[in-house]
Amino acid sequence: MKKLGFILGALLLFVGVIVAQNGKGAVITSSAPEFDFGIIKEANGKVSHTFVIRNSGDAPLVITRVATPCACTTPEYSREPIAPGKEGKITVTYNPAGRPGPFYKNIAIYSNGKDGAFTLRIKGTVE
Repeated sequence: MKKLGFILGALLLFVGVIVAQNGKGAVITSSAPEFDFGIIKEANGKVSHTFVIRNSGDAPLVITRVATPCACTTPEYSREPIAPGKEGKITVTYNPAGRPGPFYKNIAIYSNGKDGAFTLRIKGTVE
């Protein structure tokens, strides 16, 4: 009887591991991961855009870091986890001062929702 209990316990543990592996976990997505500011005037100063990201998974999405390519681009985002099926926002501000011409910046979002970085992009031309 003890042997049967051990076998049943091991079987339940194995099934639990398989079920846990089949869950998606957190999944970061965005329906619009790129934004074009178009032509902006340097004299008008900073411009911002708010990206909407969604947790398409079945576990809370935690953003651990947002990396930008230079000090000209700054992100703002909530440190609160995003529940499954819910949305969060990341606002990216670009400072065109002293940067005439076209720009194209990648913003790397590090989270538990993707191996490596999820990338958002901004672009435009400074006059």
